[in-house]
Amino acid sequence: MKMAHMHYEVVRSGSASRAAALTSVVLVAVAASMPFWAESSWLREFVEIACYFIFAMMWNLLAGYGGMVSIGQQAFFGFGGYVMLMLGNFAGVNPFVAIPLAALAAGLVAVPVSRIAFRLQGGYFAIGTWVIAEVFRLSFANASFVGGGSGTSLTALRGIDKATRESVTFWTALACVVASVALVYLFLRSKRGLALLAIRDNEVAAESQGIAVQRMKLAVYVVAALGAGLAGALYFVGNLRISPDAAFSVNWTAFAIFMVVIGGIGRIEGPIVGALIFWALNKLFSDYGTWYLLGLGALAIVVTIFFKQGLWGWAQQRWGWTLFPIMRRLKVHP
Repeated sequence: MKMAHMHYEVVRSGSASRAAALTSVVLVAVAASMPFWAESSWLREFVEIACYFIFAMMWNLLAGYGGMVSIGQQAFFGFGGYVMLMLGNFAGVNPFVAIPLAALAAGLVAVPVSRIAFRLQGGYFAIGTWVIAEVFRLSFANASFVGGGSGTSLTALRGIDKATRESVTFWTALACVVASVALVYLFLRSKRGLALLAIRDNEVAAESQGIAVQRMKLAVYVVAALGAGLAGALYFVGNLRISPDAAFSVNWTAFAIFMVVIGGIGRIEGPIVGALIFWALNKLFSDYGTWYLLGLGALAIVVTIFFKQGLWGWAQQRWGWTLFPIMRRLKVHP
């Protein structure tokens, strides 16, 4: 009697992910043409939601994949914004060129900050990151050369007309969105991504398997800080004015958590879905003030109760949708 030979294949993508990749290319191409036909208000809204999305994507990488729940990522958001402004106003650097430089600066400053933050665990880590963000806010509030507590304006773009400035800001935001998604996606598909998931699930077990836990956590923390700094620099290029209260507001992290929880934590698609829902709610109900914020909180509570893995997580379980496959599946062929 002959034994049947079984062939094994590691599958990482499916028809849905391939269709999503093609659709994404088309959407990016269409979006890139918007400055030629869309209203300026559309361009400004895209830049704003792009900043929220990038920030939420990086928070999801840190907390959803790395298991490090931070409520102080606005420290790097504001730091990136201020570095961009200082490079533009005082060093003569083009503010659009200063955006990636500010992101790199935020990543660099995250290294010494991590030495303080990583001394704390769990809830203490979350509160500690908030305290660190407040230290950043107070430091810049007492720096008179950048306007102190009242802030200052970005003067480096004064010589550029409004239409050109808005178009270049839009294209820069689009490039930052694509780069952020690609960075997170490629990182999570790599061996480092597998190591990160192992650390999130069981740090002790991961270390026993030879994973350099502290080095990996530092890498993720730095990447998340770099992304937050990128979002901050981009936001204040579009806003043209910065102040400590606006740059280091805890609302940035609160809204990021809302988007990730609504869309689905620990999934690349989660912040995308959450950002679109947040944009729609903000567009329709932001004029209601306090009631709008209460509504966001109520929606987040409802989703966490009835859709514990977020809306995309629920859709993924129900229909098997995966637009950004990062897991490996073993397929058996007889």
